[in-house]
Amino acid sequence: MRAIVFDQPGDESVLHIGEVDPPPLVSGAIRIRVHATAVNRADLLQRQGLYPPPPGASPILGMECAGEVIEVASDVRGWRTGDRAMALLPGGGYAEEAVVDAGSAMHVPDALSWDEAGAMPEVFLTAYLNVFELARAKRGETLLIHGGGSGVGTAGTTLAKLAGLKVIVTAGSKEKCDRCVAHGADMAINYRQEDFVERAHGTDIILDHIGAEYLARDLRALGVGGRVVIIGMMGGPGRVEIDVGSLLANRQQIIGSTLRARSKEEKAGIVARFLQRFGEDLRAGRVRPVIDRVFPLEKAAEAHRRMKTNEHFGKIVLRVA
Repeated sequence: MRAIVFDQPGDESVLHIGEVDPPPLVSGAIRIRVHATAVNRADLLQRQGLYPPPPGASPILGMECAGEVIEVASDVRGWRTGDRAMALLPGGGYAEEAVVDAGSAMHVPDALSWDEAGAMPEVFLTAYLNVFELARAKRGETLLIHGGGSGVGTAGTTLAKLAGLKVIVTAGSKEKCDRCVAHGADMAINYRQEDFVERAHGTDIILDHIGAEYLARDLRALGVGGRVVIIGMMGGPGRVEIDVGSLLANRQQIIGSTLRARSKEEKAGIVARFLQRFGEDLRAGRVRPVIDRVFPLEKAAEAHRRMKTNEHFGKIVLRVA
């Protein structure tokens, strides 16, 4: 099968189309003929040799996909050949076929195109896990999302508004701030020109992919009982000093979270609970990703360059079939 491969870590130019063996079907899994996948920040890190896949995962890039089910393991129920599936992957999405644990897959509703379905699982499950399960968001609370124009940011805004939260986002330009508000955010803060601590003071939950660079300010922005969930280190690895006395007095929580390395059982549980809460919205088309641009699979390097510029809004899709 065709797949995007690279012989050694490096910049976007190392990516190229290659022929690889299809992954073997294993117990509890389904095989998907991939129609679309999407670029995530982790793909760029893996390409550079900075984020290896979990043990046992495909070394091929791609943490989500959508396509037609073409093979079903004998012990799997609820799936049959010909079904439309979208799936959360530990790797392997930039290819013509992907094998995924059935618990990490969802049926694609009629409301979603292949491109939308291929861009949906990673960001919406990330947003759901961190905002609703780990941070325990409740109707009426305020959520601050850093990077409101990103895939996770737009997905988080969608889910939070459906759940009755007030949403504040940060973004790096007036254009992105305007688009975030048009997408549903109640307030957008241009972090290049304004202090988010002052504008978002008293917020209940912060979803932060920047990491150490923002943590001290996140805690100052949080109100009493506030929770900050750190899901990345885009600001680079580092250490930060925090005021523990203030943390205790305000009963605040710092939560670290990743999704990719979780066990298949954990992921199956997250998928099931997401569908229980937002499945009706998904089927009705109220849960759908924002698509920035669609590239053919062979243009994966160009898609990575697009993400590196940080000029995109929403998801960058690779069309495979």
